[in-house]
Amino acid sequence: MEVLTAGLAVVVLYLFGSLRIIRQYERAVTFFLGRFWGTKGPGLIFIPAILAHAKRISLRIVALDITPQDVITRDNVSVKVNAVLYMRVMDPAKAVIEIQDYRYATSQLAQTTLRSVLGEVELDELLADREKINGILKGIIDERTDPWGIEVSAVEVKDLDLPKGMKRAMARQAEAERERRAKVIAAQGELQASQALAQAARTLATEPSAIQLRYLQTVMEIAAENNSTTIFPIPMELFTPFLQAHQQRQQVRPPSTVPAPVPSTEPPGTALPAADLSDLMSQLRLGAAQKPAQD
Repeated sequence: MEVLTAGLAVVVLYLFGSLRIIRQYERAVTFFLGRFWGTKGPGLIFIPAILAHAKRISLRIVALDITPQDVITRDNVSVKVNAVLYMRVMDPAKAVIEIQDYRYATSQLAQTTLRSVLGEVELDELLADREKINGILKGIIDERTDPWGIEVSAVEVKDLDLPKGMKRAMARQAEAERERRAKVIAAQGELQASQALAQAARTLATEPSAIQLRYLQTVMEIAAENNSTTIFPIPMELFTPFLQAHQQRQQVRPPSTVPAPVPSTEPPGTALPAADLSDLMSQLRLGAAQKPAQD
């Protein structure tokens, strides 16, 4: 009787020791006598102790951080890239049987794929088309990990560490681009302003009284600021008759009768005789006396 009781207690303990509780987000990949026995869970499952073995696999999405990688782009620019990979186990049996450590293998595959893909693109494409590159990375890694029962939901490039010289060059390029846009906008503004002024001039030319109204409006704006000096703009057409009369008087004035100076036949550098110098002075005084009489 004691032996039966002891045997029954051993059986009860063995049964309790063979029970396992699997959570909702887990699955148990079981092996019986070394052979695949199936995937069990969630809930309470029975796995014979000693004869069977179970490995728990989580089905939740895992964020796997990809260590920073030194990458040389197609245009020979060295950058350090950091990324993150989101994956989940779709087939627990394959994740245990087909690969030894699916997390480590996926991490190494992501690093090599990141270096190979980014090495085929230029720096500008890497900065501008990041979504496209993320899609290419996701497609390649997902295809390679599909035999392992792994699904890659997303791959995101987090950070790009550029050399300091490249950052300064990009800053100068951006500044030059901003200056170019500012100059273009200023030139377009001048063009539009000139077109508006030309249209306004044509409108004022059709109505001569409009320019007088514009003069009065300008005077009113000046006087509204409590200035001590008031400026009255006068059209240049008022001075046209005076300018024409002055030009006519200049044309009818007789030419001057001052005798031309007698060229000297003396060689340069020699003094004139006293008699010739006296005759020359007399001629100059005579010419100066005749000029006022003619005027």
